[in-house]
Amino acid sequence: MNFSEKLKEIRKNEGLSQEQLAEKIGVSRQAITKWETGKGLPDVENMVIIAEIFKTTLDELLRDSVTGKEQKMPVYTSETIYDIDCEKHFDVNIGNAATIILSSGTDEKLHIRLSSETLENLDTMFKIKLDEKKNKLDVNCINKNKLSRYEAEDSLMVEIILPNKYSDHCEIAASVKLLVIKNLHLRRLEYDGDAGQVLVTDSSGSLEFTAKTDYDITIDKITGRLDINQWKAKAVVHLPEKNIVNVANKGRKCDVYYIKDGNAIEYENSVDGENELSVSGMFSELIVNLTNE
Repeated sequence: MNFSEKLKEIRKNEGLSQEQLAEKIGVSRQAITKWETGKGLPDVENMVIIAEIFKTTLDELLRDSVTGKEQKMPVYTSETIYDIDCEKHFDVNIGNAATIILSSGTDEKLHIRLSSETLENLDTMFKIKLDEKKNKLDVNCINKNKLSRYEAEDSLMVEIILPNKYSDHCEIAASVKLLVIKNLHLRRLEYDGDAGQVLVTDSSGSLEFTAKTDYDITIDKITGRLDINQWKAKAVVHLPEKNIVNVANKGRKCDVYYIKDGNAIEYENSVDGENELSVSGMFSELIVNLTNE
């Protein structure tokens, strides 16, 4: 079941009309119709509001199936904290997980938090190995129990909090269902791997995503560059039309399409020398879905 189907189902289960839900969120009824017919997605802020209204999580809303309306808080947790005293290049290898949440923190520490509703003894199942080399810090999440990819992608949540004061460049290798980037501020983030759904809000700095699978990216604003490097795959980027930037096709045999209100349109790039959305790689598609929210 996709997001549009879930939204319609849980709205009806709660006995709300489209007008009533629209009033609670602060949008038009037409926006609810668009979301429920699969012609668009809410922006990150509205997605969070929807999750709060129905007492669920972003992960549950975006998963392929609904396990229940009540929000389930993680039962088992494990946290690694490491002091940072100078600007660092972070190289993070997570492996497989259901969700990664990446943000900037106010203290001078790196936080890696693992949580799960079903996996007991996270401290013994996973080891966070740190290897510091001058201005670089390698972070590896080691799966000691050889948990299968499917088990990890169904049950493990990883929260990474980078110290805002000392974060310059971060590389992350992972495979997840949901990647959430919120309140992240650094010069550049490189994400290498699968991420079926990506939500980006209140963040600054250039982003690069590399994969051989499809991406569905919802972003409130592009600051710097958003580069999507794919091989025989498709990326859909949901972006408010008011925040559109120059879109560049830098790939080999790649195509760029624009969608608005569910219809394909011709779009003339705005002149913006600083911020840019680009597609690179080979035989890939970039679909820019222009939203009103």
